[in-house]
Amino acid sequence: MIADTPVHPLVAAWRDKLAFEQRRSVHTVRAYVATAQRLCDFLSDYRGEAVDAAMLCALAPVDLRSFLSARRGDGLTNASAARELSAVRGFLTFVGGEGARVPAVRGPRVKRGLPRPVSPDEAVNLASEVADGAREPWIGARDFAVLLLLYGAGLRISEALSLTGDALTATDVLRVTGKRGKMRQVPLLSVVREAMATYAELCPYAPSRDEPLFRGARGGVLSAALVRRAVQGARGRLGLNDRTTPHALRHSFATHLLAGGADLRALQELLGHASLSSTQVYTGVDTARLLDIYDSAHPRA
Repeated sequence: MIADTPVHPLVAAWRDKLAFEQRRSVHTVRAYVATAQRLCDFLSDYRGEAVDAAMLCALAPVDLRSFLSARRGDGLTNASAARELSAVRGFLTFVGGEGARVPAVRGPRVKRGLPRPVSPDEAVNLASEVADGAREPWIGARDFAVLLLLYGAGLRISEALSLTGDALTATDVLRVTGKRGKMRQVPLLSVVREAMATYAELCPYAPSRDEPLFRGARGGVLSAALVRRAVQGARGRLGLNDRTTPHALRHSFATHLLAGGADLRALQELLGHASLSSTQVYTGVDTARLLDIYDSAHPRA
């Protein structure tokens, strides 16, 4: 559910469109709405008058540059400023309707970083360490199953936590609901299926087919923050890099498949990417891994 926080009426209308028509994720909606509200607050002070649709449709490039300059003064990085500008464009396009003319402002250059995959052993060791550090056996089995879904099936953490009890009936293929409600099928390894079954046997909150599979200690839906916190503690005990996050397991899934000869289009389908460009970043990851091997092994490197 999207929090019903007080915002400008135009921002509220955009929030509803993002959440219910475009079916954007909760995190995306919150981020975009926060940006749109910041823009309205800035313009109210900057122009000294109430913000309405007419003002927003008449904005000039200098207005957006002034807004971005103020946001950069708050300490935004290039990547964050680029995301801020993207959200502003989306909001202004919504306000202006069909044929809206959004001021042309060039965003900051963002160097696209490569994901940092972990090795297969590190992925399994991380999941095992998280499980061993749990306060109850069923919680350990739960976290182990969640992390194996990220590495073994390439799921986003939000996708894993949105699974229902119906997932326990899957055999070789798991149906996953990704971003914007897009459905896809991913192969289900036996080790992942067994981890899910073990968790279900130990869990005191037996889920029905339509109820959330992964539960918190009190029976509610498991929070992604709890998983991230458990991973943070485990990676410290294992001496792993601080970029070893739950999402890094998904990166590792993709990188290891590509290194094993997986087709880029097939990988796009497995990851649920809307465009091939999102998947192509992993070709850079694989090249980087090969260069690391070369540098450490070649006598002339």
